[in-house]
This record gives sequence, C-alpha cells and structure tokens, in this order.
Amino acid sequence: DLHSFPTRRSSDLEPGGIATQTRAFVRAIEGTNARICCTRKTTPGLRAFEKYAVRAGGGVNHRFGLFDAVLIKDNHIAAAGSIGAAIERARQAVGHLVKIEVEVDRLDQLEEALRHKIDAALLDNMSVDQLRRAVAMAGGAIALEASGGVTLDTVRVIAETGVDLISSGALTHSSQALDLGLDFVS
Repeated sequence: DLHSFPTRRSSDLEPGGIATQTRAFVRAIEGTNARICCTRKTTPGLRAFEKYAVRAGGGVNHRFGLFDAVLIKDNHIAAAGSIGAAIERARQAVGHLVKIEVEVDRLDQLEEALRHKIDAALLDNMSVDQLRRAVAMAGGAIALEASGGVTLDTVRVIAETGVDLISSGALTHSSQALDLGLDFVS
C-alpha cells in the first residue's frame, strides 16, 4: 500500500528507489546546465547496481572506485602541506589521462587550486553565494561540483548558481526501496 509510508518532511527523500530519487532531482533542475551526480557512497557489493540505477534515473556517476580518478580531500592536503603540493604529488603519481578533482570548502582554497592543473573542484558545503562566486572565479576552466546539504528543496537554487554537477550521497545510501509484492489470490 503506497499510503502506508511514514510521513516525511519535504526536504527528505520521497519513497522510492535510487532511480526514482535521481529522477526527482533531475526534474527539479530541468532547464539548468547542471547534472545530478552520485558519489562512491554505496552499499557494499551493490555499487554497480546502485550506480546503474542513478543512470537509469537520468543522473551521472562520479568515480566508480578509487582507481579511476583522483579526489584530493582535506587529509591529503594536510599530509602534503598545501593544496598545490597535494595536486603536484597526485599529478606525478598518475597517468596523463587520469582526472584530478580537489575538494574545497572555502573560496581561497579554490583560488589556490585553480593555479594548478586540475580538472574539477568539489565545492563542499558552500553557501549559494559562495557557489556563485566560485563559478565566476573558475570561469568555465574546470568542472565545478557542488556537494553537501543537497535536498529536493535546495537542489534548484544550487543548480541556478551555474555549477556543472550536483552530487548527493543520499541518492544511493538513503533511498528506500519501494516495497512491492505480487500476491495471487485464489
């Protein structure tokens, strides 16, 4: 019975599986240039299925695993000593076809990252104003991915900032499977 789902706030995911959730996010940003993207946060052993469901819902996949792109995070930056040093170490360690993305949560970090050869920046938990400023700073030179605090209530305004991608781990780790059954009645 579809009416037996628990009551949810409007910012929560609606009942339905990964593809259904992804489709809701995709529809919410129609008319913008942004795309909805999943993360690597998937159920152990089900990553391929869950990422396929994101694509079936109209979204795109982020990295499949740690092997197909580099995502430089705060711990990597701390270990290397700076954003620039982390980027240079990563660039030296990977092949020429491997993309490098840097996670930043402040505009000064983005400014530093843009001085180095990167392919994308993950803008983590930035305000709408910060996202707009980041888009202006990058000037289309790299892909910009907004992440953190993304809900159906906020995704449209995030997309309207001009970011290229909007990622949400909730698509795969928080979607509820639709409980369907087929009962034969005699």
